[in-house]
Amino acid sequence: MSNLILPGLIDPHVHLRDPGQTEKEDFYTGTCAALSGGYTTILDMPNNKTPITTLEKLEEKIKIAKEKIVCDVEFYFGSMGDNLNEFEKVKHKVMGLKLYLNQTTGNFLTDKNLLEKIFTAWKSANNLTIKQFNNGAMVKPILVHAEEKRVEDVINIIRKTKIPTHFCHISLSSELQMIINAKEQGIPVTCGVTPHHLFLTENDAKLLGSFGQMKPSLSSKKDKDFLWKNLNYIDVIESDHAPHTIEEKQSTNPPYGVPGLETTLPLLLTAVSQNRLTIDDVVRLCHANPAKIFNIKIDPETKIEIDIHKSYIINHKSLFTKCGWSPFDGWKVKGKVKRVFIRDKKVFENDRILVEPGFGKVLTEA
Repeated sequence: MSNLILPGLIDPHVHLRDPGQTEKEDFYTGTCAALSGGYTTILDMPNNKTPITTLEKLEEKIKIAKEKIVCDVEFYFGSMGDNLNEFEKVKHKVMGLKLYLNQTTGNFLTDKNLLEKIFTAWKSANNLTIKQFNNGAMVKPILVHAEEKRVEDVINIIRKTKIPTHFCHISLSSELQMIINAKEQGIPVTCGVTPHHLFLTENDAKLLGSFGQMKPSLSSKKDKDFLWKNLNYIDVIESDHAPHTIEEKQSTNPPYGVPGLETTLPLLLTAVSQNRLTIDDVVRLCHANPAKIFNIKIDPETKIEIDIHKSYIINHKSLFTKCGWSPFDGWKVKGKVKRVFIRDKKVFENDRILVEPGFGKVLTEA
């Protein structure tokens, strides 16, 4: 029997581009892509064309999402350091706070001089007494888009504030080593890596051209091997699904980012077939740890059925993502999502979406 039942996957790092850039992706096409890739819950980043830094913008985004989504979705709030008064208003409506310490899509750089003030304000907005905090009551995590030397800056602030912090898309051995050291000191840090940093290197970037342009950039084989060797220190594999149109990618000023919701699980299952990791690793990295880090309640009737022996070629023409391309186009993979169930409702089967837009839930609104 080649079919295997796994809990629904959770991706804590996606960019669905809605509202503001729906030519790239929208809540419907993005959540269809999620189901096709085995994800039943995804967490959407705040760097929309108009960044999500006020309650008004957040509520507008939630309203649009509820009309379109076919899987469960949740959101992050963003800050550049000038909206601390909004934290109290949004704390029950988001899964965490996202800070950008390196350039990304949109004008959304956080003022580094305000970083510690932002951490302290977020902790205060969660209304935890010292006793509650010391007894393990949860502050919703802060997520940071931090590279190289900025990682150490953030770790020093976490050491002072003790706020749970998740480092997104670690790509360098030096970055992961800093996080390993922090973990061994008891500092509350977690980290994620992307499939493109696990399966591609700077050599692939030369072949892919602008379609391999992303943040952070693809690194060396030595860095990639270090990530694989230290997979036990990595908490999450996150797709960092960041679609852009083919026309944009072929332009003279191509944006950073690649799609990933539909290719992450097949790549990981292929690695399982090659004995590079186990099914238990996949569940830990793509379900159990994301649920724990972001305090997502698990429904036992939300699950996926995969054919672990199904081999096929990734073909951009069969993808649900609106952008219609993949850096893994043409790759042979082994392992395919056959069916997806959310709350015991069959929502996906044999490459078909079986529910209408709006079936999915915004978790904090449920």
